[in-house]
Amino acid sequence: MKWSWKIARIAGIDVYIHTTFLLLIGWIGFSYWIAERSLSAVFNGILFVLALFVCVVLHEFGHALTARRYGITTRDITLLPIGGVARLERMPEDPRQELWVSLAGPAVNIVIALFLLPVVLLTNSLAPLNTLTVNGGPFFERLLLINLTLAAFNLIPAFPMDGGRVLRALLASRMEYTRATQTAASIGQGLAFLIGFIGLFTNPFLVFVALFVWIGAAQENSLVQFKSALGGIPVSRAMLTEFHTLSPYDRLSTAVERVLSGWQQDFPVVQDGQVVGILTRQGLLAMLSKEGGTANVLSAMQRDFFSASYSEMLDQVAQRMQGSTLHTVPVLRDGQLIGLLTMDNLGEFMMIQAALREARARGITPTL
Repeated sequence: MKWSWKIARIAGIDVYIHTTFLLLIGWIGFSYWIAERSLSAVFNGILFVLALFVCVVLHEFGHALTARRYGITTRDITLLPIGGVARLERMPEDPRQELWVSLAGPAVNIVIALFLLPVVLLTNSLAPLNTLTVNGGPFFERLLLINLTLAAFNLIPAFPMDGGRVLRALLASRMEYTRATQTAASIGQGLAFLIGFIGLFTNPFLVFVALFVWIGAAQENSLVQFKSALGGIPVSRAMLTEFHTLSPYDRLSTAVERVLSGWQQDFPVVQDGQVVGILTRQGLLAMLSKEGGTANVLSAMQRDFFSASYSEMLDQVAQRMQGSTLHTVPVLRDGQLIGLLTMDNLGEFMMIQAALREARARGITPTL
């Protein structure tokens, strides 16, 4: 994720902190200073937020390490002001596996709360619940309650919360996965509408939560529909077969000519019959501004890329593309470049497939 800094690597998983998280720390410190005019209050406030986000990271590691048991890797975990995001390589489609992966995060928060309970009792820091606020009350008791709140909030049966995935897993044990996703998304959006309606008359923050849930449910449903539409179709049916390549020693001016004379934005860079890099439009423009058109492609191309086999399934390659910064994938057959797959290309292929399905539904036999 852009504007993120790596702060640790734990259990083979990189942990990043987003720049906006520092804004949250600054806002918390400023709020405590305004309220109490005390550096110790500012320190305690920031310490509490950091402790809370340690719990958030542990929550995400609950998902990540449980997913690892099922052979699913986690690309990274990023801390944002709204919480943590663990980027799993994929979500398991086996309902039982998805159920356990989804429950692992809230389970971690419950375990933390159970661990904190004797600490609270032994330190005699148990205060009446009605006296507690986000920034007021015994440190460990507030942390305990917030962990219970995180567990309960994440179990709301609506995407993108864990509860939405738990609901889908339960539904998918009785119906087809895509239909289960549609049903879970509809239930989530219904809850979002109810939460938003209540928020209009009580707490405006609930309107924000409702919007977050509504968009998350729609995105999850769209993603699964996207994967379903591409499932079982090999890359060879959708790849582009008319394209230009570049040599590492071509000048950037050659790439500019090809960009201006055609449709292509990204170019595979080929040397001795092997793809050695991708020259992206962004990389081309960045190097043009630094060195001009006389620089060679080698200095601007991206060496970190992945390729696809012509026989791979589109849904698998599309999922890898969504987790990558590159939008153009070389397609190989026996190590030789035979095509390109792009996000635009995928979108057009899906629209054509949808039109053909509509024709079949009307009793028209497609001639393609």
